[in-house]
Amino acid sequence: MKKGMLKKIFAIATIGVMSIGLISCGKKADENTDKLAQIKENGKLIVGLSADYAPYEFHIINESGEDEIVGFDVEIAKEIAKDMGVELEIQDMDFDSLVAGVPAGKIDLVISGMTPTDERKEVVDFSDIYYVAEHGFIVKAENKDKYKTFADLKGQKVGAQMGAIQEGIAKDNIPEADVQLLSNVNDLVLSLKSGKIEALVVELPVAEMIVKNNPELVVGEEKVKDTEGGSAIAVKKDEQALLDSINSTIKRIQDENLLDQFIIDANDLTTKQVQE
Repeated sequence: MKKGMLKKIFAIATIGVMSIGLISCGKKADENTDKLAQIKENGKLIVGLSADYAPYEFHIINESGEDEIVGFDVEIAKEIAKDMGVELEIQDMDFDSLVAGVPAGKIDLVISGMTPTDERKEVVDFSDIYYVAEHGFIVKAENKDKYKTFADLKGQKVGAQMGAIQEGIAKDNIPEADVQLLSNVNDLVLSLKSGKIEALVVELPVAEMIVKNNPELVVGEEKVKDTEGGSAIAVKKDEQALLDSINSTIKRIQDENLLDQFIIDANDLTTKQVQE
Protein backbone atom coordinates (compact mmCIF):
# COMPACT_ATOMS: atom_id res chain seq x y z
CA MET A 1 0.00 0.00 0.00
CA LYS A 2 1.30 3.48 -0.80
CA LYS A 3 2.59 5.67 2.04
CA GLY A 4 0.18 8.48 1.11
CA MET A 5 -2.77 6.14 1.37
CA LEU A 6 -1.64 5.02 4.85
CA LYS A 7 -1.56 8.67 5.98
CA LYS A 8 -5.10 9.22 4.71
CA ILE A 9 -6.39 6.11 6.49
CA PHE A 10 -4.63 7.16 9.70
CA ALA A 11 -6.12 10.67 9.47
CA ILE A 12 -9.64 9.32 8.95
CA ALA A 13 -9.23 6.90 11.86
CA THR A 14 -7.97 9.72 14.10
CA ILE A 15 -10.95 11.92 13.22
CA GLY A 16 -13.28 9.01 13.98
CA VAL A 17 -11.74 8.44 17.41
CA MET A 18 -11.93 12.18 18.19
CA SER A 19 -15.59 12.26 17.13
CA ILE A 20 -16.42 9.34 19.41
CA GLY A 21 -14.56 11.09 22.23
CA LEU A 22 -16.51 14.30 21.68
CA ILE A 23 -19.80 12.40 21.65
CA SER A 24 -18.82 10.64 24.87
CA CYS A 25 -17.84 13.95 26.48
CA GLY A 26 -21.13 15.46 25.34
CA LYS A 27 -23.06 12.65 26.95
CA LYS A 28 -21.05 12.99 30.16
CA ALA A 29 -21.68 16.74 30.22
CA ASP A 30 -25.41 16.15 29.77
CA GLU A 31 -25.39 13.61 32.62
CA ASN A 32 -23.63 16.12 34.87
CA THR A 33 -25.99 18.98 34.12
CA ASP A 34 -26.40 21.21 37.16
CA LYS A 35 -29.65 20.05 38.82
CA LEU A 36 -30.62 23.47 40.14
CA ALA A 37 -30.21 25.01 36.68
CA GLN A 38 -32.22 22.15 35.22
CA ILE A 39 -35.06 22.69 37.70
CA LYS A 40 -35.15 26.40 36.92
CA GLU A 41 -35.09 25.74 33.19
CA ASN A 42 -38.00 23.31 33.53
CA GLY A 43 -39.84 25.80 35.74
CA LYS A 44 -40.89 23.01 38.09
CA LEU A 45 -39.63 21.40 41.30
CA ILE A 46 -40.74 17.77 41.81
CA VAL A 47 -40.79 16.81 45.49
CA GLY A 48 -41.37 13.25 46.67
CA LEU A 49 -43.06 12.46 49.98
CA SER A 50 -45.22 9.84 51.66
CA ALA A 51 -48.51 11.53 52.49
CA ASP A 52 -49.57 9.30 55.38
CA TYR A 53 -47.64 11.05 58.14
CA ALA A 54 -49.57 13.92 59.71
CA PRO A 55 -48.63 16.63 60.56
CA TYR A 56 -45.65 16.28 58.16
CA GLU A 57 -47.75 15.41 55.10
CA PHE A 58 -51.24 14.01 54.74
CA HIS A 59 -54.36 14.06 52.57
CA ILE A 60 -57.39 16.25 53.19
CA ILE A 61 -60.54 17.09 51.27
CA ASN A 62 -60.26 20.83 50.67
CA GLU A 63 -63.04 23.42 50.47
CA SER A 64 -63.50 22.65 46.77
CA GLY A 65 -64.15 19.01 47.60
CA GLU A 66 -60.84 17.92 46.10
CA ASP A 67 -58.14 15.71 47.56
CA GLU A 68 -55.13 17.78 48.60
CA ILE A 69 -51.80 16.93 50.21
CA VAL A 70 -50.94 19.30 53.05
CA GLY A 71 -48.62 19.43 56.06
CA PHE A 72 -45.60 21.33 57.28
CA ASP A 73 -43.25 19.45 54.92
CA VAL A 74 -45.44 20.64 52.05
CA GLU A 75 -45.14 24.23 53.28
CA ILE A 76 -41.35 23.87 53.37
CA ALA A 77 -41.46 22.54 49.81
CA LYS A 78 -43.52 25.57 48.76
CA GLU A 79 -40.95 27.94 50.26
CA ILE A 80 -38.09 26.17 48.45
CA ALA A 81 -39.95 26.33 45.13
CA LYS A 82 -40.80 29.99 45.73
CA ASP A 83 -37.16 30.90 46.36
CA MET A 84 -36.17 29.05 43.18
CA GLY A 85 -38.87 30.87 41.23
CA VAL A 86 -40.53 27.66 40.00
CA GLU A 87 -43.80 25.77 40.40
CA LEU A 88 -44.11 22.91 42.89
CA GLU A 89 -45.22 19.40 41.95
CA ILE A 90 -45.83 16.82 44.69
CA GLN A 91 -45.32 13.10 44.08
CA ASP A 92 -46.96 10.85 46.72
CA MET A 93 -44.90 7.66 47.04
CA ASP A 94 -44.28 4.78 49.45
CA PHE A 95 -41.75 5.94 52.02
CA ASP A 96 -39.34 3.09 51.36
CA SER A 97 -39.11 4.01 47.65
CA LEU A 98 -38.36 7.72 48.11
CA VAL A 99 -34.57 7.60 48.36
CA ALA A 100 -34.20 5.44 45.24
CA GLY A 101 -36.47 7.86 43.36
CA VAL A 102 -33.88 10.67 43.55
CA PRO A 103 -30.96 9.14 41.59
CA ALA A 104 -33.49 7.50 39.27
CA GLY A 105 -34.69 10.98 38.27
CA LYS A 106 -38.32 10.40 39.30
CA ILE A 107 -38.17 13.25 41.81
CA ASP A 108 -35.84 16.19 42.47
CA LEU A 109 -36.01 16.14 46.28
CA VAL A 110 -37.36 14.14 49.20
CA ILE A 111 -39.08 16.14 51.95
CA SER A 112 -40.78 13.56 54.12
CA GLY A 113 -39.64 13.76 57.73
CA MET A 114 -36.57 11.78 56.63
CA THR A 115 -33.58 11.19 58.89
CA PRO A 116 -30.14 11.36 57.22
CA THR A 117 -28.85 7.91 58.18
CA ASP A 118 -25.48 6.57 57.02
CA GLU A 119 -27.25 4.02 54.81
CA ARG A 120 -29.25 6.71 53.02
CA LYS A 121 -26.17 8.91 52.65
CA GLU A 122 -24.66 6.23 50.42
CA VAL A 123 -27.41 6.97 47.87
CA VAL A 124 -28.25 10.68 48.35
CA ASP A 125 -26.92 13.84 49.96
CA PHE A 126 -28.81 15.70 52.68
CA SER A 127 -29.54 19.30 53.50
CA ASP A 128 -29.14 20.94 56.89
CA ILE A 129 -31.53 19.64 59.57
CA TYR A 130 -34.84 21.49 59.51
CA TYR A 131 -36.65 19.73 62.37
CA VAL A 132 -35.74 17.57 65.36
CA ALA A 133 -38.42 15.39 66.94
CA GLU A 134 -38.74 12.89 69.73
CA HIS A 135 -40.12 9.39 69.25
CA GLY A 136 -42.74 7.49 71.19
CA PHE A 137 -45.29 4.74 70.84
CA ILE A 138 -49.06 4.39 70.66
CA VAL A 139 -51.19 1.70 72.30
CA LYS A 140 -54.88 1.10 72.83
CA ALA A 141 -56.31 3.26 75.61
CA GLU A 142 -57.36 0.11 77.47
CA ASN A 143 -53.68 -0.88 77.65
CA LYS A 144 -52.27 2.45 78.82
CA ASP A 145 -51.40 1.10 82.30
CA LYS A 146 -50.02 -2.15 80.89
CA TYR A 147 -47.65 -0.53 78.40
CA LYS A 148 -46.18 2.63 79.92
CA THR A 149 -42.57 2.15 78.76
CA PHE A 150 -40.77 0.56 75.86
CA ALA A 151 -39.58 -2.20 78.20
CA ASP A 152 -43.20 -3.04 79.01
CA LEU A 153 -43.61 -4.12 75.38
CA LYS A 154 -41.03 -6.90 75.71
CA GLY A 155 -41.64 -9.70 73.21
CA GLN A 156 -44.76 -8.05 71.76
CA LYS A 157 -45.64 -7.40 68.13
CA VAL A 158 -44.84 -3.76 67.48
CA GLY A 159 -45.49 -1.82 64.28
CA ALA A 160 -43.17 0.59 62.45
CA GLN A 161 -43.12 2.16 59.00
CA MET A 162 -41.07 0.27 56.43
CA GLY A 163 -37.87 2.14 55.60
CA ALA A 164 -38.17 4.50 58.58
CA ILE A 165 -35.81 4.74 61.57
CA GLN A 166 -38.58 3.70 63.97
CA GLU A 167 -37.78 0.06 63.19
CA GLY A 168 -34.35 0.55 64.72
CA ILE A 169 -35.79 2.50 67.65
CA ALA A 170 -38.18 -0.36 68.39
CA LYS A 171 -35.44 -2.98 68.21
CA ASP A 172 -33.04 -0.90 70.33
CA ASN A 173 -35.55 -0.06 73.07
CA ILE A 174 -37.96 -3.00 73.22
CA PRO A 175 -36.46 -6.30 74.40
CA GLU A 176 -37.19 -9.19 72.02
CA ALA A 177 -39.43 -6.96 69.91
CA ASP A 178 -41.33 -8.63 67.08
CA VAL A 179 -41.33 -5.68 64.68
CA GLN A 180 -44.06 -5.67 62.03
CA LEU A 181 -43.33 -3.43 59.03
CA LEU A 182 -45.81 -1.81 56.66
CA SER A 183 -45.20 1.00 54.16
CA ASN A 184 -48.28 3.02 55.17
CA VAL A 185 -48.76 4.46 58.67
CA ASN A 186 -52.54 4.44 58.28
CA ASP A 187 -52.41 0.67 57.73
CA LEU A 188 -50.30 0.34 60.87
CA VAL A 189 -52.90 2.28 62.84
CA LEU A 190 -55.58 -0.12 61.61
CA SER A 191 -53.38 -3.05 62.66
CA LEU A 192 -53.09 -1.56 66.14
CA LYS A 193 -56.82 -0.95 66.46
CA SER A 194 -57.62 -4.48 65.26
CA GLY A 195 -55.17 -6.08 67.68
CA LYS A 196 -52.67 -7.37 65.10
CA ILE A 197 -49.95 -5.37 66.89
CA GLU A 198 -49.75 -4.17 70.49
CA ALA A 199 -48.05 -0.83 69.80
CA LEU A 200 -46.95 1.48 67.02
CA VAL A 201 -43.61 3.34 67.21
CA VAL A 202 -43.71 6.78 65.55
CA GLU A 203 -42.44 10.33 65.98
CA LEU A 204 -44.27 12.22 68.72
CA PRO A 205 -45.93 14.85 66.48
CA VAL A 206 -47.32 12.01 64.38
CA ALA A 207 -48.35 10.05 67.48
CA GLU A 208 -50.24 13.07 68.80
CA MET A 209 -52.07 13.52 65.51
CA ILE A 210 -53.03 9.85 65.38
CA VAL A 211 -54.39 9.93 68.91
CA LYS A 212 -56.30 13.13 68.21
CA ASN A 213 -58.00 11.36 65.30
CA ASN A 214 -58.45 8.06 67.18
CA PRO A 215 -59.50 8.66 70.81
CA GLU A 216 -59.43 4.92 71.51
CA LEU A 217 -55.62 5.15 71.30
CA VAL A 218 -53.11 6.82 73.65
CA VAL A 219 -49.44 7.79 73.58
CA GLY A 220 -47.15 5.82 75.90
CA GLU A 221 -45.36 7.61 78.71
CA GLU A 222 -41.75 6.99 77.64
CA LYS A 223 -40.13 9.11 74.97
CA VAL A 224 -36.87 8.65 73.03
CA LYS A 225 -34.83 11.56 71.74
CA ASP A 226 -33.81 11.58 68.10
CA THR A 227 -30.17 10.48 68.13
CA GLU A 228 -29.92 10.22 64.33
CA GLY A 229 -29.96 13.96 63.72
CA GLY A 230 -33.53 15.02 62.92
CA SER A 231 -35.26 15.55 59.57
CA ALA A 232 -33.44 16.73 56.43
CA ILE A 233 -34.06 17.02 52.69
CA ALA A 234 -32.57 14.41 50.34
CA VAL A 235 -31.11 15.38 46.96
CA LYS A 236 -29.05 13.74 44.24
CA LYS A 237 -25.39 13.33 45.15
CA ASP A 238 -22.83 16.01 44.24
CA GLU A 239 -25.36 18.76 43.54
CA GLN A 240 -23.86 21.50 45.72
CA ALA A 241 -25.68 24.40 44.05
CA LEU A 242 -29.02 22.71 44.73
CA LEU A 243 -28.04 21.97 48.34
CA ASP A 244 -26.93 25.58 48.85
CA SER A 245 -30.27 26.84 47.56
CA ILE A 246 -32.23 24.48 49.83
CA ASN A 247 -30.10 25.32 52.88
CA SER A 248 -30.60 29.02 52.19
CA THR A 249 -34.38 28.52 52.31
CA ILE A 250 -34.14 26.41 55.49
CA LYS A 251 -32.15 29.19 57.15
CA ARG A 252 -34.70 31.79 56.07
CA ILE A 253 -37.54 29.65 57.47
CA GLN A 254 -35.66 29.38 60.76
CA ASP A 255 -34.76 33.08 60.89
CA GLU A 256 -38.38 34.05 60.22
CA ASN A 257 -39.73 31.46 62.71
CA LEU A 258 -42.01 30.06 60.02
CA LEU A 259 -41.77 26.37 60.96
CA ASP A 260 -43.70 26.73 64.22
CA GLN A 261 -46.56 28.34 62.30
CA PHE A 262 -46.42 25.62 59.62
CA ILE A 263 -46.77 22.96 62.34
CA ILE A 264 -49.64 24.81 64.05
CA ASP A 265 -51.46 25.18 60.73
CA ALA A 266 -50.97 21.50 59.92
CA ASN A 267 -52.36 20.51 63.31
CA ASP A 268 -55.35 22.78 62.78
CA LEU A 269 -56.04 21.18 59.39
CA THR A 270 -55.93 17.72 60.96
CA THR A 271 -58.36 18.74 63.70
CA LYS A 272 -60.72 20.38 61.21
CA GLN A 273 -60.70 17.24 59.06
CA VAL A 274 -61.69 15.12 62.05
CA GLN A 275 -64.52 17.49 63.06
CA GLU A 276 -65.94 17.40 59.55
